[in-house]
Amino acid sequence: MIWLAQFFLLLGIIFSVIGNLGVLLFPDVYTRLQASSTCGTTSIISIFIAAMLFEGFSPLTGKILVITLFFLISSPLSSYIVARFAWNQEIIAWRKFKPRQTISEDPPDD
Repeated sequence: MIWLAQFFLLLGIIFSVIGNLGVLLFPDVYTRLQASSTCGTTSIISIFIAAMLFEGFSPLTGKILVITLFFLISSPLSSYIVARFAWNQEIIAWRKFKPRQTISEDPPDD
């Protein structure tokens, strides 16, 4: 049982490092938000599962389970709120190439 808890702890650490690298390396707010929310949620849940396995059946395990469920609900909701705020502030997503000009934006031929 201890090796399973250590596996979940290691998995949580790996996801946490990947999420932090994503926040540092990705170019805009939307991709950074995706990296932080997905990896953050996965790492916290993995670490909480490891804590429950280390502890065994006890009242503390029930409390960890309630905290895990709360985090599972609140993390995507808070990420949605941040993304919606960025969208309302008209923050443009990063693009590798410039978008094509429409026909009305083409310069006139002389």
